[in-house]
Amino acid sequence: MKVFRKLIPLGLVLLTVASCKVGQSYKRPEVNFPEEYYGADSLRDSVLTGEKNIATLDWKSYFKDSTLVSLIDTALSNNLDMQKVAKEIEIGYQNLKQSKANFFPTLGASPFKYNREYYSEYYNNYGSNRSRRNHGDNPPTTLYTERLEYVSSLQASWEIDIWGKFRWQKEAAQAEFMKTQEFKKAVQTALVSEIASTYLNMLMLKSQLTVSKRNYELSKNTLRIVNLQYDAGETTSLAVQQTKSQMLRSKALIPDLEKAYAIQETKLNQLLGRSPQEVKLTHHLEDVTFDSAYQTGVPVELIQNRPDIAASEYNLIISNARVGITEAMKYPSLTISGGIGLNSYQIQHFLDPLGAGFAIVNGALFQPIFQNRKLKTNHLIAINEREIAQLDFKDKIIGAVGEVSNALVTIEKLQEAHDISAERLKVTNKGVKDAFLLFQSGFANYLEIINAQEDALENQMELVRLKMQLAIANIELYRSLGGGWK
Repeated sequence: MKVFRKLIPLGLVLLTVASCKVGQSYKRPEVNFPEEYYGADSLRDSVLTGEKNIATLDWKSYFKDSTLVSLIDTALSNNLDMQKVAKEIEIGYQNLKQSKANFFPTLGASPFKYNREYYSEYYNNYGSNRSRRNHGDNPPTTLYTERLEYVSSLQASWEIDIWGKFRWQKEAAQAEFMKTQEFKKAVQTALVSEIASTYLNMLMLKSQLTVSKRNYELSKNTLRIVNLQYDAGETTSLAVQQTKSQMLRSKALIPDLEKAYAIQETKLNQLLGRSPQEVKLTHHLEDVTFDSAYQTGVPVELIQNRPDIAASEYNLIISNARVGITEAMKYPSLTISGGIGLNSYQIQHFLDPLGAGFAIVNGALFQPIFQNRKLKTNHLIAINEREIAQLDFKDKIIGAVGEVSNALVTIEKLQEAHDISAERLKVTNKGVKDAFLLFQSGFANYLEIINAQEDALENQMELVRLKMQLAIANIELYRSLGGGWK
């Protein structure tokens, strides 16, 4: 009981000292957010007029295409990057559990140890009492038993977290684990965006193939009429050659587009986590629509909505915790260790706790004094790394605001270009019809109809490209605002 009374004041001292935590608690740095995103004022005033923030929409609600929704569902289950991220999360969770275990003592056991030592005549322990007791004043010249013992013990060691080193390690592990969660969200957001973009590219190529094949058939029909005119002596062989060249130019677009389509199809299959195979597209690019009944919110909401910004902040929290760890390493560490067990020179008394039992309690205070400046260097490096992480965090926010602004401007200007191209398409289509009628009537030559067809083909392909780019711009706006992971 006296021993326990002596230990009570020591325990109170340890509890008091253990509350001395070095380092500074994390505080989010001040960031000057603009009140709204730059540019595209007319778009926000006329189109983005809904009440719900686009970033809060889950991707199934945002995408209206059932085929695209099915593809994204498959990718989230089978994509290899998503599977790797799941393993990273598990690693982070195990490291977090390990950081919590640092607060508890370590415990080890030696169930049974047998020790028998032999010494020769001139070994310097010759004068020990036991050798004299066993062999008298005339020990043998051969090896003899000097020490014989049987030991069984249980040892424990506990480092007191005086300066908060373990608490900082736990905070760093917690932030690391949360960062892996945000990384998973970021990977999912990127995956959803990449699948949608690839899918839209395939729809664009599919539409362009339709346009090219239709234009090729029109060119063949034109060549047929020119050949008839040539046979009738109404035109020259040059007209036949140039008309045929135009037809072959239209035909040459088809294999190029088919090749590009196959490449995009392979890319999509890879995103889906499977080998190349046919992807059946039941919709057309003209069917793609995006609900505009939403709004972009304000820039400050990016911290909650963008996984990459959240991950960057967790990096800053980890860097701040490392400053605390490296500072705590400069101060003394206190370790309490102890052990209990049995120790006997004779096997018949080994299990007698009164005769063979022992108990040991040790306390060690270690103060690093000269470590070749390593501790100070590590602390100063950690401080600078924290400042770099803070700058990275601010830079990530500025970049995210810029991405949203760029996406808004892109949508606005692409919509303007699309409307112009759609109006021009009406003109070129009418031009092709008029030129063909005049050509059949003999009031237009082959060059006029070739030029009209080339102009119409170019415009049709351009309109398809603008439609696709406009759709991808809407996806980019959704991604840049932090949508796609919910």
